[in-house]
Amino acid sequence: MASPFERISGDRPLPSHLRGGVVAIGNFDGVHRGHQAVLRQALDEAHRRGKPALVLTFDPHPRKVFKPETPLFVLTPPSMKARLLRELGFDAVVERAFTREFASRSAESFIIDILEGALGISCAVTGFDFHFGKDRRGGPTYLMAAGERHGFGVLLVDAFCDEGSEVVSSSRIRTLLEAGDPAEAAGLLGYRFTVESEVIGGQQLGRTLGFPTANMKMSPETGLKEGIYAVRFRRADGTLHDGVASFGRRPTVDDNGAPLLETFLFDFSGDLYGEVCQVSFFGYLRGEEKFDGLDALVAQMKRDEAEARALLAGVRPLSGLDGKIAF
Repeated sequence: MASPFERISGDRPLPSHLRGGVVAIGNFDGVHRGHQAVLRQALDEAHRRGKPALVLTFDPHPRKVFKPETPLFVLTPPSMKARLLRELGFDAVVERAFTREFASRSAESFIIDILEGALGISCAVTGFDFHFGKDRRGGPTYLMAAGERHGFGVLLVDAFCDEGSEVVSSSRIRTLLEAGDPAEAAGLLGYRFTVESEVIGGQQLGRTLGFPTANMKMSPETGLKEGIYAVRFRRADGTLHDGVASFGRRPTVDDNGAPLLETFLFDFSGDLYGEVCQVSFFGYLRGEEKFDGLDALVAQMKRDEAEARALLAGVRPLSGLDGKIAF
């Protein structure tokens, strides 16, 4: 029987049965189709060698360390990234804390202390533009030479382009989500964009209108366009419900400005408070509007429900990963 997937954070030592593995290295924010090209190569190589398949990634995102004044819409926080890597078939993810101190270590220290000492790797798999160590002095050529010196293999994967010959990148996906285009973003991700959070109590206005919602706080840096979406909601026990969600910031409710995701689940009644749930975005229906009274609001909510039901009735998985995440 296969060992369970493991998340190894901070300086926690790697279990002995995971040493000697094939390790994909990178930040992998979004775990998009470009990242998946690297990750598939690592999985294939691990299978070929009969070794564990691991991912070495970093948190927080390096841009948040070097440019803390500039908000960054992180597509996949650590827990969501781990979920995706598990579904892809990896044995473990090693989450290293990224700090200025970590970034200042030399390229050779990264090789000796992390890859060789902490992980004992048999092969490293990275994108063609991966750099590491102080001042990014370690690059593909350095890594290849280090592999020869220290006795581990190195595989470099070229940039992955979409059907329009454009490189798939996290920044492109952020731009699409900020513009309210989750369908186009899903084409680059290879799965529907999904967020995860705990269901919290709300004002219960939706309940009084006949549209009770599951409320989830999002990171203040979430860049998703505000508005109404057709979504699929996954409970902690794995059950799925179609729904319609409103995403926006409500300063009168939440004085720290954190955005709120309010999801009305179709054909469901029950208590979700305290559950950590996931919401996958399938389509943008409309922007937020100000209505002339509750009757007009309820009428529009009924139209939103009908439109979302119609959209979700015809959806199919984009990939095997999408089938595991949103279906």
